[in-house]
Amino acid sequence: MNLILDVGNTFAKLAVFQHDELLEKQSVEKRMLQEKAGEILNSFPQIRKIILSRVAQAEFFLTEELSEKLSLLILEPATKMPFINRYASPLSLGNDRKALAAAAVKAYPCRNVLVIDAGTCLTFDFKNERNEYLGGAISPGLKMRYRALNEFTDNLPLLEPLYDVNLIGDSTVNSINSGVYLGMLKEIEGIIEEYRAEYQDLIIIFTGGDAQILSMRLKNGIFANSNFLLEGLNYILEFNTIQ
Repeated sequence: MNLILDVGNTFAKLAVFQHDELLEKQSVEKRMLQEKAGEILNSFPQIRKIILSRVAQAEFFLTEELSEKLSLLILEPATKMPFINRYASPLSLGNDRKALAAAAVKAYPCRNVLVIDAGTCLTFDFKNERNEYLGGAISPGLKMRYRALNEFTDNLPLLEPLYDVNLIGDSTVNSINSGVYLGMLKEIEGIIEEYRAEYQDLIIIFTGGDAQILSMRLKNGIFANSNFLLEGLNYILEFNTIQ
């Protein structure tokens, strides 16, 4: 049984896997990571392996007693991946994008897969039928776009994302919602079409915190999986265990 720790700038996700089955998933503030991990370890005494992925420093350690029972893998640039990394700057490749590529290999080996992650940033990650990770794209996420309009102008308000918007905004608020939401949708749709034109039998996975609000207006043929990143981290842990 595995414990997955995915630490962002503010929040941390914790998940428990039994082989490929997700048994438990929680999200807490980063400062609560150590405490919550301890609670999960008490609730699941069968846990034997842990993987820690972080974009920011987070306090997490194993006591001497636990270190004798558990194996801890900290995801680092040197960690072995279950794919061939063709990224030109592999040391700068984020842990989240590595995990998504790993999940694509696990779920769809020897297939062309585009993973779209709508989180803080909107990322596109592609692995081909030879299980080679080639890279993708990074642009601002949904909330970041709303915040940019507010912070870099004097008069535009900060809004919460909406999905029920019209093409023509009849007020400043509605114009912002139309521009941000529909603009991001068209960006996603346009990039998907570019990939489909170049790669046959393309599988598209949509994940991330804003995937649900965006997927309501996207065309069919896209698989939504909110746990794809966690599944990738679990696969990386298993992959390094058997090496």
